[in-house]
Amino acid sequence: MDRRTRDNLAYFILRGILAVGSRLPLGLTRRLAPILTRFALRLMKRERGRMRENLEIAFPELDRRERDRIMRGCADHLGRVLAEIAWLWRAQPEEVQQQCEIEGIEHIWKALEGGKGGILATGHLGNWEMLNAGLGAAGVPITIAVRELDDSRVDEVINTLRTRFGSEVILRGTSAGRQLLKALGDGRGVGLLIDQDIPSIPGVFVPFFNRLAWTPSGATTLALRARCPIMPGFIHRKPDGTHKIKVYPPIEVPGEGSLKEKVYTMTAEAAAAAEWQVRAWPEQWVWMHRRWRTRPEDEQESED
Repeated sequence: MDRRTRDNLAYFILRGILAVGSRLPLGLTRRLAPILTRFALRLMKRERGRMRENLEIAFPELDRRERDRIMRGCADHLGRVLAEIAWLWRAQPEEVQQQCEIEGIEHIWKALEGGKGGILATGHLGNWEMLNAGLGAAGVPITIAVRELDDSRVDEVINTLRTRFGSEVILRGTSAGRQLLKALGDGRGVGLLIDQDIPSIPGVFVPFFNRLAWTPSGATTLALRARCPIMPGFIHRKPDGTHKIKVYPPIEVPGEGSLKEKVYTMTAEAAAAAEWQVRAWPEQWVWMHRRWRTRPEDEQESED
């Protein structure tokens, strides 16, 4: 299948999911979608291999059966995420608020009252699209930085969804930093993902599950540059299917050290908060991502 055919197929599947899923009861789609994602995972040999490899790194103490249980739970969770994304296409703000309990929102409001904005360091944990929608529905002026997708049609659909509840979208790129600084200067909150290995953007190696992982440092660098608070904040699914958003107190800025040292220390603390979240709800993280792909130079040299 050539790329154009794949793109067309993906686009029309997405539109179909939104058209049908947004009209069905959320409880029903939450039950049905995991059937599809479990089946899809069986067909995705490469992704299954990555998940097993990552789970062995993160949880070496678990046996194969327990790690497979987490994989199945992850497939079920992603199915529910898909169902909720379709539901968000037509949901009203008050309905989103009913789905999202928010703890610690006072940390965001306090940061924004300072007039310099505030940064939320988060990750692909729980339903991160619901995190964006939940904060927007609660009235938080939030700006998020996202990667531009290869298919402009899919990109338009997804970003239309992301902005339904008042959020602003900025595409990653050369002008993103300037736009994010402007958003902070306008008194907005900025949400940035910190839990993926993206070699093309600035980062630092910090511990993640007892192994160094290349971690985006843009959130902490931006916070130091703008002199605004940076707060870890995540979302997880509760047993009843609804969500809990928890925003933690701001990360303290080290009193001493160079800019580089401060960026490292604060990024490591944000990554530690993300790790705690994954340990608490392991089924709700994207285990198929190559989190430990980039390696420090000294490791590469020792392998050579």
